[in-house]
Amino acid sequence: METIHKLVSDLNDFVWGPPMLILILGVGLFLQCRLKFMPLFTLKLGLQLVWRGRKPDTRDPGEISPFAALMTALAATVGTGNIAGVATALALGGPGALFWMWATALVGMATKYAEVVLAVRFREKDENGEYVGGPMYAIKNGLGPKWAWLGGAFALFGGLAGFGAGNMVQSNSIAEVMQTSFRIPAAASGVVMTVLIGFVLLGGIKRIGAVAQALVPTMCISYILCAFYILFTFSDRIPHAFDLIFTHAFSPTAATGGFAGAAVMMAIRYGVARGIFSNEAGLGTAGIAQAAGKTSDPVTSGLIGMMGTFIDTIIVCTLTGLALITSGVWESGVSGAALTASAFAAAMPGFGEYLLAIQLIVFAFTTILGWAYYGEKCWEYLMGSAAIIPYRLLSTLCVMIGALAQLEFVWLVGDVFNAFMAIPNLLSLLLLSPILVKLTNEHFATVKMAAVRT
Repeated sequence: METIHKLVSDLNDFVWGPPMLILILGVGLFLQCRLKFMPLFTLKLGLQLVWRGRKPDTRDPGEISPFAALMTALAATVGTGNIAGVATALALGGPGALFWMWATALVGMATKYAEVVLAVRFREKDENGEYVGGPMYAIKNGLGPKWAWLGGAFALFGGLAGFGAGNMVQSNSIAEVMQTSFRIPAAASGVVMTVLIGFVLLGGIKRIGAVAQALVPTMCISYILCAFYILFTFSDRIPHAFDLIFTHAFSPTAATGGFAGAAVMMAIRYGVARGIFSNEAGLGTAGIAQAAGKTSDPVTSGLIGMMGTFIDTIIVCTLTGLALITSGVWESGVSGAALTASAFAAAMPGFGEYLLAIQLIVFAFTTILGWAYYGEKCWEYLMGSAAIIPYRLLSTLCVMIGALAQLEFVWLVGDVFNAFMAIPNLLSLLLLSPILVKLTNEHFATVKMAAVRT
């Protein structure tokens, strides 16, 4: 078993090494250039569309509102990566890692936009009459039958990742937090989680969307308010924090306190890697959720979908990073969620770490829901609608298994599957980029013409 563990660990290091990071950033930059940096110039429009998406036109085809679709995607992305992932990036790469997370997000907005536009453009109805989409359908319907195997590869790895990193690892994190912070046995946490997750999953995308629409904004706002309180507490250190971020993005970070120091390449590597893990731009998952949204225009869905990357990284991850730097805990030598807990405890002694624990629990819970839907659509693509109910039952069972098991190996395997998802998705984005540009140009030409008429 040790040999297998080492092989998977080495494979994980290889597939998430510089070539993969360059590929993801390269595709994102290519798409930004093809789109003439439109995603960066339409941030205000994107935010307006998100707000309007709460009440879609009931005549538009789809299962849930565009807002609920975005919240479902955010449920899977805004999570432990924003808390533990950012902390790990700073602990290993120094403050400069935050700059490279920003760079990843700015090019990732184009990637996420493309993923959603193509997912909606090439979505189809399943045997139950519900709209389904994502990279596998974009590949099959956009590139033709000869590329169907590539869509199948994406669906297979996505379906497997949904059980591991998207489910069992998250339930394990919840059980661990409940036991450490509140002295609640893992078995008890597992039973409660299994019942709650099962109730939501068996209701399908409409119930998942409703729960995500209720929980995600609440958890994001509460976390943002806590982060702002930390920054207010250490407000005199904010200018110095930005100086550290920009300085160490391009020069090595010296060893200080418990921090061992970091080269520029470490800042780039961990900043880019953790940014991708956090916002999932390049994995193709957001398109699966957005394809279920009520819409008649793929570009509008894309503008809404890309805001997930902006909210996840530019807002939530930035606040986490600044909280870690201004509080001074990034130099402590601690890593992961424990490092973020230290920042909360420094600003809110006596209860800050418990507040973070509750937020971690909700983050992980919603991540399970988002990834459960991704996994379901992947298995449905491979095996038809007959796989839906068995998948939901098995996914619910995995919650209990995850709460009780030791899952370091499952986490590694899940990371590898994520990389194997990214490769066919990124290839399809490159091949379908002419269609993406055509749809985008047609949309904005129509909007411009309508504005002239009025």
